Amino acid sequence: MVTNRTFTMLKPDSVEKGHIGSILEKITASGFRIVAMKITQMTKADAEAFYEIHKERPFFGELVEYMTRGPIVAAILEKENAVEDFRTLVGATNPEEAAEGTIRKLYAASIGENAVHGSDSNDNAAIECAFHFSGREQF
Repeated sequence: MVTNRTFTMLKPDSVEKGHIGSILEKITASGFRIVAMKITQMTKADAEAFYEIHKERPFFGELVEYMTRGPIVAAILEKENAVEDFRTLVGATNPEEAAEGTIRKLYAASIGENAVHGSDSNDNAAIECAFHFSGREQF
């Protein structure tokens, strides 16, 4: 299933450091259209459900704590080849390995506090979009 939509989340560290505007500018300058966006805070249950795939990993508790410590900005982005193009724009999970000019190279502090989430597949993009937004919240 190929779609032209992907999901992103500006994580608590990005919000805390005041990078919302800079990151959104980079996203829109790269040709993405924001079709849904909100600032919200995930509950523990939200974070556990969203990251359920990592439930058995040793970092799961730390991840849930990090993702619930403050507000996030959730957004649905639209562009041809959205998932792949956004993954390129985001950069490697480890900011030290991320390409110059990527969001994580510019704004991430570490592997754990890596500034932004981007869907890793078209299927997951659809699931993640629906997790955070109802149909009437998407334009």
